[in-house]
Amino acid sequence: MKIPFATFEFMHKEIRSELDHAYKNVMDKGWFIQGSECEQFENEYSAYIGTDYCIGVATGLDAIYLILKAMEIGSGDEVIVPSNTFIATALAVSYTGAKPVFVEPQLNNYNIDVKRIEEKLNTRTKAIIAVHLQGRAADMDCINEIAEKYKLKVIEDAAQAHGTRYKGRMAGTLSDAAAFSFYPGKNLGAFGDGGCIMTNNHDLAKKIRALGNYGSDYKYHHIYKGTNSRLDELQAAFLRVKLPYLERWNQERRKIANRYLEEIKNPSIVLPEISTDEYEHIYHVFAIRCAKRDELERFLNDNGIGTVKHYPIPMHMQEAYRELGIKQGELPIAEEISRTILSIPMYYGMTDKEVDFVIKTIQQWN
Repeated sequence: MKIPFATFEFMHKEIRSELDHAYKNVMDKGWFIQGSECEQFENEYSAYIGTDYCIGVATGLDAIYLILKAMEIGSGDEVIVPSNTFIATALAVSYTGAKPVFVEPQLNNYNIDVKRIEEKLNTRTKAIIAVHLQGRAADMDCINEIAEKYKLKVIEDAAQAHGTRYKGRMAGTLSDAAAFSFYPGKNLGAFGDGGCIMTNNHDLAKKIRALGNYGSDYKYHHIYKGTNSRLDELQAAFLRVKLPYLERWNQERRKIANRYLEEIKNPSIVLPEISTDEYEHIYHVFAIRCAKRDELERFLNDNGIGTVKHYPIPMHMQEAYRELGIKQGELPIAEEISRTILSIPMYYGMTDKEVDFVIKTIQQWN
């Protein structure tokens, strides 16, 4: 049996006629940037997440960068970033001229360990970026308490958290501003790159929108040295088709995850922390850990099961961040996760037989 790590085949097949209609509608209108599709998607996603404002941008990385720029974070400043996340989170900080300061995660859920944040704060610290990694929310109440105590901004990196809930509240509503990615592999994915920013702050939203439109508040009038980062009409139209299905798709992912959690009992495998009512996981990926991760991966691949390592080299060990001077062993939890983590198949449309096969194969590995 061949089981890919992920596929969009079943998802797109179900809604193909709606996607075709969305494409035709955009083509017939002949308006491809800053039109009605993007405006309507922004309104619909705001209503779904529960924020006053949504600003469509080109990528999830741009979303974090534009938030930081709008908050006037730059050279000489520091921003708290989890040591275990995709490098885009740190890159956005670097693009502003600020310095990312890495804080270790909790080993049981991979998100930032709030007990370690305060030891990394100083007078240069201006913000905390809370990443909801793999679709599980960070401990936002504690993060916001620390931010209030030290007068810091809080930004959610919700790139993997479309529909994630924390104590009944949607990810994207738990901070000063939140960044989403619509990269095709996300739970709500476009047919190319895309992203958005969510906030309840009117002035911040207005500034972000201008910064992403060449610094312009209206045509040929530029109030900031901005950039070009806008969600195009075609991607917005496709996202509008997908959005009403997101809750059902997420629920299907939870069903698969629950089977993995209940039925994988191999003592060599460490499973992720079980989702609770307070932390309603959407399982963007389902990541297990194993001391002999590479051998396990080869075994699964040899048996036709696709896998991905998220992420095999921690950020502080990447050549791009050599200038930070962080030596191997200084962030041991991030290194341990990078050395042992393995994501197994998780996608809408997996059959019971396919889930059975993944579980059975993992159980057989010794």
